[in-house]
Amino acid sequence: MNDHAPLTRRTLVTIGGASAGAVLLAACTPGGGQSANGAGTGDSGGSSSGGGGTAEVSLASIPVGGAVSATLAGKPIVVSQPSAGQVVAFSAVCTHQGCTVAPQGKEFDCPCHGSKFDATTGDVLNGPARDPLPKLKATVSGDSVTVSA
Repeated sequence: MNDHAPLTRRTLVTIGGASAGAVLLAACTPGGGQSANGAGTGDSGGSSSGGGGTAEVSLASIPVGGAVSATLAGKPIVVSQPSAGQVVAFSAVCTHQGCTVAPQGKEFDCPCHGSKFDATTGDVLNGPARDPLPKLKATVSGDSVTVSA
């Protein structure tokens, strides 16, 4: 004899709705459902040097007029090169709800709610974010860019 109640359409819809809600929540958490190193967003292959709180990115990997994703102490960052040899870096954590922004030409786009940030200044180009991305210290030495908080 079967002691389990049969699955009804209502039960299946409820289970499906809960699963969809979990996926949406994951997309709105810091990291935006992406790996912390920005995989899938044009990762530069930049690496963190461990406990020192710095990240190194090859200058050649950053297109002039563009940007790449990297990590700093396990947190996502973006490094851009507005003009040859000039670099700037920002936290890649959207100031709206903490999703990870991705480089898109001369801007950083948030995949969660559509905020856009200027890749040169970190300023908000399009909301709902109101605050700019936090700027990080970026220095060039030869063909290496070092980023620190």
